[in-house]
Amino acid sequence: MNSNRLRSLPHLLLALLLTFAGAQQALAQAAGATADVKTQGVVPGATAAATPATATAPAAGGGDAAAIAAGDALFKGNCAQCHAVNEQVVGPALGGITKRRPISWILPWVKNSSKVVAGGDDYAVALFNKFNKQQMPSFALSDKEITSIVAYITSQEGQANPGVTAQNAAKTDGADAGAAGGTEAGAGKYVDILLIVLVVVLIVLVVTLVIIGNLMKDVLRGRKDLDGRDIEILEQRFNWSKFYHSPAMRGVVGTVFALVLLYEGVQSVMAVGLTQGYQPTQPIAFSHKLHAGEHQINCAYCHTSVYKSKSANIPSANICMNCHSQIKTESPEIKKIYRAIERHQPIQWVRIHNLPDLAYFNHSQHTQVAGLQCQTCHGPIQNMEVVYQYSALTMGWCINCHREMPLNTKDNKYYDNLVKLHDTKNAGAPFTVSSNGGTECSKCHY
Repeated sequence: MNSNRLRSLPHLLLALLLTFAGAQQALAQAAGATADVKTQGVVPGATAAATPATATAPAAGGGDAAAIAAGDALFKGNCAQCHAVNEQVVGPALGGITKRRPISWILPWVKNSSKVVAGGDDYAVALFNKFNKQQMPSFALSDKEITSIVAYITSQEGQANPGVTAQNAAKTDGADAGAAGGTEAGAGKYVDILLIVLVVVLIVLVVTLVIIGNLMKDVLRGRKDLDGRDIEILEQRFNWSKFYHSPAMRGVVGTVFALVLLYEGVQSVMAVGLTQGYQPTQPIAFSHKLHAGEHQINCAYCHTSVYKSKSANIPSANICMNCHSQIKTESPEIKKIYRAIERHQPIQWVRIHNLPDLAYFNHSQHTQVAGLQCQTCHGPIQNMEVVYQYSALTMGWCINCHREMPLNTKDNKYYDNLVKLHDTKNAGAPFTVSSNGGTECSKCHY
């Protein structure tokens, strides 16, 4: 019998194993492609999960569209926490305010309501008493800004509560996303089933080939026409002990072990100071999902300095009491706020986002000047029950953002010459933060 046939049997087994292993790996990569996209964080320079406020169409006689749009933003940033247009919340419904009070009364009331009450105005005193003497905060708004808020309120009279409408829209979007997620989950389920079937088929084939190989050997052993070389191949056994003690095997194992240790060491060093995913337990169970998501409270209402200061301040207990002096007063978590106020002690919130002292960062530069949304760095904050650090906030993460983020230079004469010089040397390339020196060391380290 030709000994080449005996030699080809292990090759056949190996080829089949490699074929099915390759098919399994290809399916696994296809199944993991969607998961890789989902696990990516916020792309630097991109706004994540922020639902833009849609422009509100002015009602008949509602006023100028620009004033209404400005009033919409001002209303959501200053009034929506305590008022709605067509229903009572903490304070009265504001719909029909121009029919109840003239604009000459509304202006001083918004700027300093306590002064109007102290002046003995009958309507103001009655309103103050009706709502359990809850003091409305004073707002440093101009007459034009207050007038635009009134124009927005007038345009919304008789319509569904904008906050409720936005919540319903968010729920609809969530349902659509859930349906899409269900479709993807269904596809992933079928891929998993297919992988399981392929693995089972592979195992069955391997076992079958082993059985066939043993049967062939038994048949060949009974033949008397085999020469010495055929018998040697037929009776050979794989020496696992010799393979294990071979220098090549030990060299491969040692090399792999050293590479694993080196990789883990590099990863540990690179992770020093990286706190992405940090989610500490806070002294009071505050839900951003409830406040910023469902109730759509503007971030600047609590973090009052986010648009005008280097730091986004931690809200004081007094801001909480603007609403919670009347809402959920018996809640155990709200009572913690009462105790802090009674004891004249600040609430010991645990800081989540920390930058080293050697790095300078200014919130107002990014929020007010650049116009970035909070979600760009903090992720989908309006969906977080408990806040965690969403983005890496490393130097590389910031630099990538500066390289990709285009600067809004329209109608800003400061940038005219810079843009011309940039376009001369870099025709077609966008004028980014990096183009304006945003990646220079001294921008953040000085």
